[in-house]
Amino acid sequence: MEIKKYSELVALNQAAANFFLISARTAVARQGAFHVALSGGSTPQALYELLATPEYAETVPWGKVHIYFGDERSVPPDHKESNYRMAYDALLRHVPIPESQIHRIKAECSDVHSAATDYSQQLRDCLPSGVNGEVEFDLILLGVGPDGHTASLFPKTDILHEHKALVAAVYVEDKATWRVSLTFPVLNQARQLLFLVAGSNKAEVVSKVLSNTANEAVFPVQQIKNRQQLWLIDQAAAELLK
Repeated sequence: MEIKKYSELVALNQAAANFFLISARTAVARQGAFHVALSGGSTPQALYELLATPEYAETVPWGKVHIYFGDERSVPPDHKESNYRMAYDALLRHVPIPESQIHRIKAECSDVHSAATDYSQQLRDCLPSGVNGEVEFDLILLGVGPDGHTASLFPKTDILHEHKALVAAVYVEDKATWRVSLTFPVLNQARQLLFLVAGSNKAEVVSKVLSNTANEAVFPVQQIKNRQQLWLIDQAAAELLK
């Protein structure tokens, strides 16, 4: 695990964009394609908008980029709370990615469990395999909530105990909604995880998780065992981190 702190969000997003560019070029050189899962929420939107600027729109090998999503709310793709819509508006419609290489989670369907099964099959059909034969993302972008959730892996939900399925549906009681999310097996198998964390409301969880002062059962993000983690944290989120 590597941790980098930034005094300003602008610098944090620039570092994340550069890491995205390097990861894309490395993956394309290695295997001819770059498979990346995007995160939702408010924090990564500025990163996506930066990637859509000429500096990156003209240098990232977008024609060989395959876009996936770490999780999705059970809403239509044009809904204001859709992770797909946010990524599409901020980035995807501005860069030359073939539509066939954008793999959204169809969580708006009436049966969210079927949506999870269908997305699992997409991953098996499209992603390369790692050394152990399991699907392997080149990069997964993640955030962390004040409650320690990442993707839609929320505290006290059944998905935290899912160790076989690649994707699962989860009912988030606090938000009274269904979601579809990647599971720990997929996160642990990825070549690289990139966490973007900003805001003073994340300071306590960041301190406890990265200082290893919390019991493992407290925060879902602590269940991630992947050693290839890069945490980019702004000053507000890092204010309690020693």
